[in-house]
Amino acid sequence: MSDDGVARAAVLLMSLGEEASVEVFKHLGPKEVQKLGLELAKTKSIPRERIETVIDDFRREAAKHQDGINADSDEYIRSVLTKALGNDKAAALIDRILTNNDNAGIESLKWMDAASVAELIKNEHPQIIATILVHLDADQASDVLKAFSERTRNDVMLRIATLEGIQPSALRDLNEVLTQLLTGSDRVKKSSAMGGVDVAAGILNFMGQFESSITEYIKESDAELAQRIQDKMFVFENLLELDDRSIQLLMREVQSETLVVALKGTSETLKEKIFKNMSSRAAEMLREDLEAKGPVRLSEVESEQKEILKVVRRLAEEGQIVLGSKGGDEGLVE
Repeated sequence: MSDDGVARAAVLLMSLGEEASVEVFKHLGPKEVQKLGLELAKTKSIPRERIETVIDDFRREAAKHQDGINADSDEYIRSVLTKALGNDKAAALIDRILTNNDNAGIESLKWMDAASVAELIKNEHPQIIATILVHLDADQASDVLKAFSERTRNDVMLRIATLEGIQPSALRDLNEVLTQLLTGSDRVKKSSAMGGVDVAAGILNFMGQFESSITEYIKESDAELAQRIQDKMFVFENLLELDDRSIQLLMREVQSETLVVALKGTSETLKEKIFKNMSSRAAEMLREDLEAKGPVRLSEVESEQKEILKVVRRLAEEGQIVLGSKGGDEGLVE
């Protein structure tokens, strides 16, 4: 969605009213909710002409009865998001939106490829890098980390795991620096995400072959912290911990091509668990596809496993499956 599209959507929601907005938010993903929420937080007054333009023909009748909208958008956002997402999910997002209206620099990174983000921040202090990465989705943050040296990777992950909060003033400065870097300048405006064990585990879940060395580094520094992170992790081999019903639910969401590549090099035990939760015909076809596929590059295997793990986490967040809490490692890809 373009910037203008987000702005128009915000106007439409403000004009539709709270109940209709709640229903709209229920069908949006996290990034869409955040972008739209940030736009709503900036929207304090909407001229009548703007409403008529956005709402289009089917809403012109209603727009004629409005002279404009003047609302407490902060309270509106709190009410709509809470009703749409529930108290727990909405709380952190509301705080992030309402305290980050001008968080352009950090938000911009979410729409960049990992290599570009890594290039942009590679010369920053590891603490700055850690602070930036906790604002990104776990898979994007892990891809950024992979671009750094082992020493930097390990140092940054340890800092993420022990990062409990960031002062708004520090985040304001950080965002300023990023905004300047993104416009070609050089040295940091506002945000408010948290690091900690959950964030570290989420990123490590996507680190592939780098996960082991990072975990060992953290263990040397703080064995208890390393164990707490490990207990929060869920990697591909941990699919063994899911019950049959959960595996069946997962299989309905995964494309067969993705599954074939993701299963290359995994344990026979995991493969058999997958096979037994498919129809006989589907299992036989999958076996044949695996044999015909031949060797696959590790990067391809990790990429497809990452996609499946995204589905696993989504199903877990929706309460459809329950994850185990034991870490694991990737295998070879012969």
